Amino acid sequence: MKLRIAILGIRGVPNYYGGFEHISEYVSAGLVKRGHSVTVYNSHNHPYQQDSWNGVEIRHCYDPEYLVGTAGQFIYDMNCLLDARKRNFDVVMLMGYTSSSVWGQLYPKNSTIITNMDGMEWKRTKYAKPVQQFLKYAEKLAVKHSDYYVADSRVIKAYLKDKYNINSKYIPYGADIFTDFEREQYDVNEALKEDYFLLMARMEPENNIEAILEGFNQSNSGKKFKVLGDTGNRFGKFITNKFANDERIQFKGAIFDTPKVRSLQNNSYLYFHGHSVGGTNPSLLEAMASEALIAAHNNPFNKSVLNTDAFYFSNAAEVTHLVENVQRKAPEKNMVMNNLYKIQYQFNWERVIDQYEEFIIESYKHKNYEAIIADKR
Repeated sequence: MKLRIAILGIRGVPNYYGGFEHISEYVSAGLVKRGHSVTVYNSHNHPYQQDSWNGVEIRHCYDPEYLVGTAGQFIYDMNCLLDARKRNFDVVMLMGYTSSSVWGQLYPKNSTIITNMDGMEWKRTKYAKPVQQFLKYAEKLAVKHSDYYVADSRVIKAYLKDKYNINSKYIPYGADIFTDFEREQYDVNEALKEDYFLLMARMEPENNIEAILEGFNQSNSGKKFKVLGDTGNRFGKFITNKFANDERIQFKGAIFDTPKVRSLQNNSYLYFHGHSVGGTNPSLLEAMASEALIAAHNNPFNKSVLNTDAFYFSNAAEVTHLVENVQRKAPEKNMVMNNLYKIQYQFNWERVIDQYEEFIIESYKHKNYEAIIADKR
């Protein structure tokens, strides 16, 4: 069965932003290769201005975010939905709900609506209380106005079942195996192999950056600690100022050169993953695929992916202990190889795309079967 599928809720493809743009890039192109007609909605000022990409049709819609800030996302999503209503898509897939579910009444009535339910956005500490309350409301609206649901984490799947009594389809993100080309991108002048710790994240409180760096700061380690991420926001400036006197901590800024990032992950002594909110995190999967030894924040999201193949921490003192005591011997090498095995057989993109295709077709058939039965009554 070949379907007409639209993907909304992202800034666009190819990916220049991360998150849902990252998975939408792989899924849209993968579905086209499997014979489906796929349209992705792009912001009008997306860097890519062509009308098609790898067989995917691109629809550009006006996005005033550059003029009015966050409120512009709501207008952009509304513009995308109004256009989608004219196109007679079999399936409309919404990536997230933050600024789209308020327009639930505009969802195309004749399309099967599938929403990827994101990662419990209302738990993010970067949002003020009123914003957190709105996000809870938006989540509720997404459940109400969607026909079917995707959860990119088993933790989120369980939450949706418990909170709303809905069945969602667990489909994680994917990652590509670390290649020889990426391995060659490592700059030997940057640091000696396994001579540094590494952290890569948005500069946000819920990513536990302060606790990680505090723990390292209190350690007696002679290694460097490289921090990848844009430090231009308020929290980033706070962090850089707080640890400015520790010459071992190096703030490298945001690096968008994927082979370089993955090479840095591969060569690190220990990769710290501090994310505490959200589903299956793409940067965690990439670290696993890059054969990094991982220390992760102790929470259900990370544990559902890593299981026993990582070290865990909950506070600065535990980070200090890891920095001073973690070895790179046979047990640690087994942890790295076990995570690589997960990428090859559980989190690889072909498997992820297959799961999306299967669920999209199944959802479309199920909804239309119900419509046929309803017409006969």
